[in-house]
Amino acid sequence: MRKSRLVAALAVSLVVAAIEIAGGIRAQSLGLIADAVHAGTDALAMSLMLLAALLAMRPANRRKTFGYGRCEVLGAVFNGALLLGITALVAYGAVQRIMHPLHPQGSLMAAVSFFALCGNLTAGFLLMQAARTNLGARGAFLHVAGDAMGSFAVMIGGLLILWTHRAWIDPLFSLVVCAIVVAGVLHMLREALDILLEAVPRGIDARVVEDAIRCVDGVAEVHELHIWSIGAGAHALSAHVFLSEGADAVRCLQSVRALLRERFSITHVTLQIEREHCDPKGEAVCIPLEKPFA
Repeated sequence: MRKSRLVAALAVSLVVAAIEIAGGIRAQSLGLIADAVHAGTDALAMSLMLLAALLAMRPANRRKTFGYGRCEVLGAVFNGALLLGITALVAYGAVQRIMHPLHPQGSLMAAVSFFALCGNLTAGFLLMQAARTNLGARGAFLHVAGDAMGSFAVMIGGLLILWTHRAWIDPLFSLVVCAIVVAGVLHMLREALDILLEAVPRGIDARVVEDAIRCVDGVAEVHELHIWSIGAGAHALSAHVFLSEGADAVRCLQSVRALLRERFSITHVTLQIEREHCDPKGEAVCIPLEKPFA
């Protein structure tokens, strides 16, 4: 991801948060303050993403043999947990405001939230491309997208207050903002936790991968198959491949690796070749078995 886009999106989020806080206090609008809190966490999310991206660039070493790619995932988990906590506080404040109404300035709410909507759309556009492949960027994009929807909801709420003079609309719409953000964060956390638990990556079916390997010429059977993600977009696989009698081991390895890379985007591949009978002079990578795997 281009750092200039990230820095620009970060600057936009900071400006939006500052203006919404000032506008929310002036207008006595909990909806604006809720959206300002989320805009502030957008800035934190992008700061964490930048830090994680810098750490992820560090080379692998003897202790961190896969490198630091999961720093982005850890940053996403921390960011999501923080946002859930802040959203819970905002929701509590909204419930209190419903019980004890305070009439906000609808016209100021609508004007400030319209500005925030434009800012969030701009920040989202800057992050959109990176969010397709980078989990940290996706987390920041989800924050911005949630804030854009929240800003739109607050703007509509301000207009409704201006027309109807109903004070309960403001806390109600702040709860709508909270629900939007929580839905996005839960999706991001589920994806991050899948990576930490080394689950099969979303979009990859282990049975389909196993059947595809088995269809490679010379492959008789596949077992001990494991597929996981090192980081967002970086998938790994290990497996034991039992070859049919007379199959060329080197050619089978090359074919399986090419299949996994081109069809499933799996680039970190470790394969153990097994045969019923091995030639000790010809194949150092072969493990003999007493009988074919069944």
